[in-house]
Amino acid sequence: EQSQAFKCPSIAYQLVGSKKVQQYLAEDGVLEKFLDSEEDCRNLRKCFASLWALDDPEEPQTKQVIEHAKMNPHLYVLKPQREGGGNNLYDGDLVKALEEEPDLSAYILMQRIVAPIRKSFLLRNGECVEADTLSELGIYGVYLSDNGREIINQCSGALVRTKLASSNEGGVTAGFACLSTPLLH
Repeated sequence: EQSQAFKCPSIAYQLVGSKKVQQYLAEDGVLEKFLDSEEDCRNLRKCFASLWALDDPEEPQTKQVIEHAKMNPHLYVLKPQREGGGNNLYDGDLVKALEEEPDLSAYILMQRIVAPIRKSFLLRNGECVEADTLSELGIYGVYLSDNGREIINQCSGALVRTKLASSNEGGVTAGFACLSTPLLH
């Protein structure tokens, strides 16, 4: 990253969003390299979904979690190291990949996040439809630095995506989800 051009995001921030780096950050002792407070590390870990690398399917702990995932696929999602939606494997497709894929090292097995289902009204293709839905809140931030000196680091907005509870995909532009607003109490 020797260029003087603006990088958005920087290589470091692009890598932090990768599945492999997220899996690494969830391992014991890793957050402690970046944070001084053990309490902060504990609090952050409470927000993490469990993640497992599949580099060595014969390693005992990995073998155990693979067997559990095959018996309980509704509790897991198999994520390839790819950008964009539509690549994650669920349920029967997850089991098939765990049984048949010759090289699982390009995947991360992740605990499936089970969000509460709510009745909602969606405007899709000009029609208002009532359905069981799930929503995902995304918080966005702006970070600008110069040679490691922080200039801006702040929250810059939020986005709520709402999709049918029956859908495994969630992309708005792909037609699986709608933009929504949070209901604040």
